[in-house]
Parts: sequence; C-alpha cells; structure tokens
Amino acid sequence: MRADARRNRDRILEAARDAVAERGADAPMELIARRAGVGVGTLYRRFPDRSVLLAALAEQYVHELMDGLDRAVAAEPDAWAAVRAFVVYSVEKGRGATAAALAGASAPQARQALVQRLDELVRQAQADGAMRSDVGTGDLMDLLNVFACHPGVIPERFLSLILDGLDRRQPGRPSR
Repeated sequence: MRADARRNRDRILEAARDAVAERGADAPMELIARRAGVGVGTLYRRFPDRSVLLAALAEQYVHELMDGLDRAVAAEPDAWAAVRAFVVYSVEKGRGATAAALAGASAPQARQALVQRLDELVRQAQADGAMRSDVGTGDLMDLLNVFACHPGVIPERFLSLILDGLDRRQPGRPSR
C-alpha cells in the first residue's frame, strides 16, 4: 500500500473510532470522511460499506487490547497483577464506548488470539495461588463486556470490588 493510501486509511479508522464512540455504529459515513480529511469517495474506496469499516475497526480494537495485555504483562510483577491491570485498561472510558458500538462487529481470529493469551495468564495467576480457581477466562471476558459495553451503567468502584473478590490473597477470603 502506498504511503499516502496508508495515511488515509489510518486517518479514516481514527475518525471512525471517534465517531462510532460518540454516535454508535450508525455514525454517518460523511461525518467520518469529513473528520478524516478525505472525500467520501476515498472512504468508500478503502471501505466499500459500513460493515467492512466496522470489521476493520473491530480488528484494530482487538489488536489494541492485545497490545494492552502485552504491556500489562511486561509492567506488572506477576500474572494476577497483569490480569488486573489489563482488565482496568480494557474498560477505560474511551475504549468502553468503542466496545459497545462494535459489539457484534467481527474480528474472530484476533479475538481468539486475545482470549488464548489472556487464558494463559489466568491459568498462571491461578497456578501461583493468586486468583480464584473457580473463575475462568470466559468469566473475565463477561466482566469486560459488562463494564466496557455498558459504560456509566455500573459504578466504576464496583470493578475494584469485583477484582478484589477474584484475588485469593485478599484478607477475609476463605481458602478453598
């Protein structure tokens, strides 16, 4: 891809991300093109219809989450701390609106890679005795869905309370 075409694609995806976060998956294509600084024809050449644009946005979003997971693993002292940091990162305000708007857009291979990597981390945290053994990766993905796809519905402090409940090392937690 030519450098100018790559820049246009990147600007379109950035503008689409903002517009979708603000207005949902039905954000006007004309608005996205205007914000990207390209013509509507350029947008449609890159993304022939809304579903193609949303799929590309979903793919980018999942890769961003994977990068966040990798950063958490590199920065945190153990697997449970990395899981916790990743969950908090994943539900930050800007990502939540995007997640809600993209719920249903597909990026199955990227999502599968993310879930697999998170599962490895969850299993390590459990093997270390830091995370409850009766909670799986699917439960964490559901937790992310609740907080990321419904921003503002559940008070943010509940996320900390839930994460504390998953930590086997928290005082007052019975051992199993």
